[in-house]
Amino acid sequence: MRWLAVGSVFLVALALAVLGWLSGGWVWWVVAAVATALGSVGVYDLVQRAHSVTRNYPILGHARFLMEEIRPEIRQYFIESNTEGRPFDRELRDLVYDRAKGNHGEEPFGTQRDVDAVGYEFVVHSMRAKPKPDGPQPKVRLGGPECTKPYDIALLNVSAMSFGSLSGNAIEALNGGAARGGFAHDTGEGSISVHHRKYGGDLIMEVASGYFGCRTDDGRFDPEKFAQRATLDQVKAVNIKLSQGAKPGLGGLLPGSKVTPEVAAARGVPVGATVVSPPSHNAFHTPIGLMEFIAELRELSGGKPVGFKLCVGSRREFLALCKAMLATDITPDFIIVDGSEGGTGAGPVEFEDHVGMPLTEGLMFVHNALVGVGLREQIKIGASGKVATGIDIVKRVCQGADFTLAARAMMFAVGCIQAQKCHTNTCPVGVATQDPARARALVVEDKITRVYQYQDRTVNSALQLVSSMGLDSFEELTPRRLFRRVDPQITMNYYELFEWLEHRQLLTRVPDGWHRNWVTASAETFDAVEVADLIEPLEAARELDLDD
Repeated sequence: MRWLAVGSVFLVALALAVLGWLSGGWVWWVVAAVATALGSVGVYDLVQRAHSVTRNYPILGHARFLMEEIRPEIRQYFIESNTEGRPFDRELRDLVYDRAKGNHGEEPFGTQRDVDAVGYEFVVHSMRAKPKPDGPQPKVRLGGPECTKPYDIALLNVSAMSFGSLSGNAIEALNGGAARGGFAHDTGEGSISVHHRKYGGDLIMEVASGYFGCRTDDGRFDPEKFAQRATLDQVKAVNIKLSQGAKPGLGGLLPGSKVTPEVAAARGVPVGATVVSPPSHNAFHTPIGLMEFIAELRELSGGKPVGFKLCVGSRREFLALCKAMLATDITPDFIIVDGSEGGTGAGPVEFEDHVGMPLTEGLMFVHNALVGVGLREQIKIGASGKVATGIDIVKRVCQGADFTLAARAMMFAVGCIQAQKCHTNTCPVGVATQDPARARALVVEDKITRVYQYQDRTVNSALQLVSSMGLDSFEELTPRRLFRRVDPQITMNYYELFEWLEHRQLLTRVPDGWHRNWVTASAETFDAVEVADLIEPLEAARELDLDD
């Protein structure tokens, strides 16, 4: 149909030329020449491989690039016309585009930030700044005491995005970029497809409440199907999804229009049926049950790192998990903290905007909880939720993370233009669609390079920032290195702003601000336990044997 549309432009040009010849009017010849030029542009658009928009919308797609050229004048229109009332991430998207195309993201005329605004954050450089180190990117080892096949993960990786939500071409581009750059690609809850396998990039296999790819017919966990996939050499780690930052407390949703035979085969669901994941797991129901499930998956996978992902909600429930780790002596190899800033193509606006703990608060809480029970050294922490730039990586490490993952930025790298059509199966650039005619717009080989270049330049930006601070490695980043303006006259660093627990402090002298959640948390239930006389709890708690 695209070729027919372009061909019709040439037919119009021919008709205009004939009309000019018959009438002798030069105007018709000029219009015919313009139509011929437009038809030539259309042919070029269909065969070029760099721009997904014009591959799907020849000639007309150029209007987007024209609007980008004048966007300072039309920016407010787009913000006001966004039906969900939330502005597009234009500056972030542009920065990712620049890096994905091989540029470094420099922009003339300085900062666009209000450095005097309350909440503004920054790191400080050193008069002993160092050159950025050469050599391969630094890695973080995932693997606790029970892990026999540890994995060295990159500082920035592809966060969870499923095949089904994304097109096969998008998945191949992401995994090909991961293979080329040596970073990890989380499969999302949609399981491992042929598109994940094509380029051989390292995979983190995600297991969510729907157990797609490892489920029985009635939707329960199937150990044999899990082992078949988890023992693949390409799978380097297993991630249990407890909740997602963009829609915590809800399961996944894939419209039936996107459940093609290929998607259905990967997930183990009927073709064409809308797929709704349960809001919680049925393989376990208690904190101890989760630890036992982690041990089971680690054994079934052949000793690979197993962890879980969550958007922090109830502090007490997470402390219950910590108590379960102590009670069972089973610990995850990693925990990924997903912030409520995360995006999704299938979630209610109210959940995206108002439910779940933001990444900064959630990340610091998880870090402190693990320090407080003495398990931080053996459990690595990942951070996801609008991570996109080098300074994002540096900030998250200062706040307690060991590594990061990005979803939205990786989608920008493969060509997402934020059309917000993810749930309709009509993505105009072939990223979030199962329509083969639309998916063809995304040229895999071109986008592999862009994913690789985006990740490489972003991590190098983070390395440059660390060197400018006079540091040798990310291990030297601490809360003291990150500053926040708390009012127009006062700036404080994170160590001064927030409470930071000491090693095993929750087991020896529980801080007042942690007391109620700690004493009401139980390894045996996610519910709050009854504690006698909570009116004056401090003295009572200090009489408890908290190691038990």
